[in-house]
Order: sequence, then C-alpha cells, then structure tokens
Amino acid sequence: MIIMIAAVAENNALGKNNELVWHLPNDFKRFKFLTTGHHIIMGRKTFESFPKPLPNRTHVVITRNKNYNPEGCIVVDSIEKAISICPENETSFIIGGGEIYNLGLQFADQLEITRVHHSFDADAFFPEINSGDWKEIQSEFNPIDEKHQFAYTYQTFVKV
Repeated sequence: MIIMIAAVAENNALGKNNELVWHLPNDFKRFKFLTTGHHIIMGRKTFESFPKPLPNRTHVVITRNKNYNPEGCIVVDSIEKAISICPENETSFIIGGGEIYNLGLQFADQLEITRVHHSFDADAFFPEINSGDWKEIQSEFNPIDEKHQFAYTYQTFVKV
C-alpha cells in the first residue's frame, strides 16, 4: 500500500523556501508513529530539509542528479522506480515535496492529511484532492492550544 502523508494548509500550502511555515508538535509525533519502520519516498529538496536522515526508516530519494548519493539512502530518478523498490506487501509513504506529491497522487492508495486551518504564503503546494477520486473515511479535529498556534484536522482518504 502506498500512502501519501502531508500537512496541508487551507490553501493547499506545504511550505516556503524548503521549510514548513507552521509548527505542530502533535503532527510531528503522528508522522513519526505512522512512518517509523517503513520506506519513505521523497524528493531531494525534502530530504535536504531534514537535519539528518529520519531514524528507523528507509529513505528513497528521487532526483535527476545522477551524482547525488547521500549516505544510507536509496536514490532513484523517477516516482515509478521509487515505488518499485518498496516492498509490495508492506506500507510505504510518499512524504513530499510538492512535485513528488503531484507525481505520486496517481499511485497512492490512501492519503493521511493534517489539514492546518489557516492559509499561508507558500511556494510549494499539495495537489487538489478530487472528491470523485477520494473518499474521506476519518476526521479528527484538534483545536488551538498552548503548543499549537493553529487548529488542525487529521483526515484519512481512500481511493474511490
């Protein structure tokens, strides 16, 4: 199963200048819980936005740069190759960025979205979720609190 996981603003913003534009500690914990022990597929810029590789996950990095070879990562040049090297009988995650989400949407079986209830100035965006292709099966609203400046909703979509 291929799951796309993302935190997405009301205007589909993902981030700006290769950084998130909000801080939601509970979403980081959820991301870690869901993706630990799995293959995670990402673009080069997303990989480079991490201070170091994420522990206990197999990193699959997509880039056109033939000389790119970060230690401990599998490097491929297409979304199709990234998906093909993931174990078929296990869950793998597409984790961004914007271009990779656009390419990966057709291959995804499920979407795990954290909808941030705010709009942001951004330069990377998540593709539009077409209600004819996706059905929301779960939703959990989380209000603003002392650690979260923005309200957010965890949403799970499955392909129709």
